[in-house]
Amino acid sequence: MRDVIYYFERDFLRWIRGKLSVVSALVMPAAWLIFVGLALPTTFTTNYIDFITPGIMVLTMVGASLQGGSLLIFDKILGFLNKFLALPSPRESILFGKILFITTRGLLQATVILVLAFLLGAALFPPGGLLLTYAILAVFGILLSSFSTTIALSLSDHDAYAAFTAMISMPLFFSSSALMPYDVMPTWLRFFAYINPVSYAIDSIRALQSGMIAWSRMAELVLLSILVVGISIHQFRKVTV
Repeated sequence: MRDVIYYFERDFLRWIRGKLSVVSALVMPAAWLIFVGLALPTTFTTNYIDFITPGIMVLTMVGASLQGGSLLIFDKILGFLNKFLALPSPRESILFGKILFITTRGLLQATVILVLAFLLGAALFPPGGLLLTYAILAVFGILLSSFSTTIALSLSDHDAYAAFTAMISMPLFFSSSALMPYDVMPTWLRFFAYINPVSYAIDSIRALQSGMIAWSRMAELVLLSILVVGISIHQFRKVTV
């Protein structure tokens, strides 16, 4: 655990020293909530801020997690990853340190979204629902950060990774249940939206807003996270740079 904390602290300190990165990471999700939540006309709900808030929170985790893979790309390019792999600490500690930092950063950004949503008129979560919301976001962050870090292992440069994230980030979001419920989606989109992992997290949080727990969606999210983390651990154990 000490090794994991070391890798987490290294990335966290590097992040907060880049003040512009911190500000942009907090401002961009807020801009999404304001411009999408207040400007997009809808007919299926009277309070779109309530509806869109879970989607924007999960989108924030998507952005934070996919950006996290670039940390490993830079470590590869600058030669740090070679040195880390040669250390006696378990290789998985590199992966877990990255996942812990990326997920923590995403949760900080999601907190800004949550506070802003309340200021804009969204209904407050009950205390238990709020804790479960953060747990869902954390599991989703673990899922996507382990995925992005594993992809970064197999790519050779930052441009290739940037192209990959640009290719999947918006399709993941717009083919989910973030912007509209399933019953108003085009028929061809409903199936893809339902099986989209982004929708697992969004649907789980929306259920909490109404005082229910979507056990099946949460179970799907947890099982997929375990599978992806397992694949990531396997890749880290055999990686050579």
